[in-house]
Amino acid sequence: MSKFRTSIGGQAVMEGIAMRGPDMTCLSVRRPDGTIQQEVSPSKKNPFDRYPILRGIASMVIALESGYTFLLHSSDIAFPDQEEDKLDKWLNEHFGENNKVINYGVALLAGLMSIGLFMFLPTFITGIIAKVIPGLDVYKTFIESILKIAIFIIYIYSASRMDEIARVFKYHGAEHKTIFCYENGEELTVENVRKQGRFHPRCGTSFTFITLLISILLFSFIPWNSTLSRIFYKLLCLPLIMGISYEFIRYAGRHDNTLSRLLSFPGLLVQRLTVFEPEDDMIEVAINAMKAVIPEDPEKDKI
Repeated sequence: MSKFRTSIGGQAVMEGIAMRGPDMTCLSVRRPDGTIQQEVSPSKKNPFDRYPILRGIASMVIALESGYTFLLHSSDIAFPDQEEDKLDKWLNEHFGENNKVINYGVALLAGLMSIGLFMFLPTFITGIIAKVIPGLDVYKTFIESILKIAIFIIYIYSASRMDEIARVFKYHGAEHKTIFCYENGEELTVENVRKQGRFHPRCGTSFTFITLLISILLFSFIPWNSTLSRIFYKLLCLPLIMGISYEFIRYAGRHDNTLSRLLSFPGLLVQRLTVFEPEDDMIEVAINAMKAVIPEDPEKDKI
């Protein structure tokens, strides 16, 4: 059990970790020569942080944009000799390597693909099943829910079988363990980090799964007039679902009681698919990133 709950959060990237503190954000990546490249910058502020629901929507937008940027940049650092494809070369020549419009565009595209895969595809398949098999209309919502969870689990499991993604998931474990070590007030060493737990209630995996469960609950009230109309109403409700899910995760991350444990439980189970035990050199990278974002004033780090 943590002694306190930090506001610091992280993201596993290619051969590294991005840690975000109240003041600073640090990207630490292991270079091919074994050294660690550290890049520190001011943390992006959420302009709606004081407003429930809205802060969750804004946080998702910020996370998508910065997450893609960190992932892309970490790949350039970790694999500098990787050949640039024609599309990347054209974009860099015409818009620059760090063009924000491109970053936001790709992040938006990734978000739309996730929405299509986990929210719209189950509805579409359910609509087809109901047409092919008579008498299933009353079970549409149930079938859709099962398909949604199954697609999510299969997608995550399949990704974890890829060597590159498996290494990212190990860095994910290093990130969680390092945060737990800091929260427990222990010195940030490989030995101390190694013994910490690897499943954290404020994990992005937990947020995604909680979003999935809340969407199942709220979408059960949307009528099945047609598949297209249901998809349209889902799209309208998506910002609200993200906002509510954020509040759930925020509460679970700030409290340690029966309710917070119940809220965290589903996400912690799914983390077994996305959070692996890290290697020592991965923990070193996580510690490097963590130390760079710990605020000098402890009061800034309370949640």
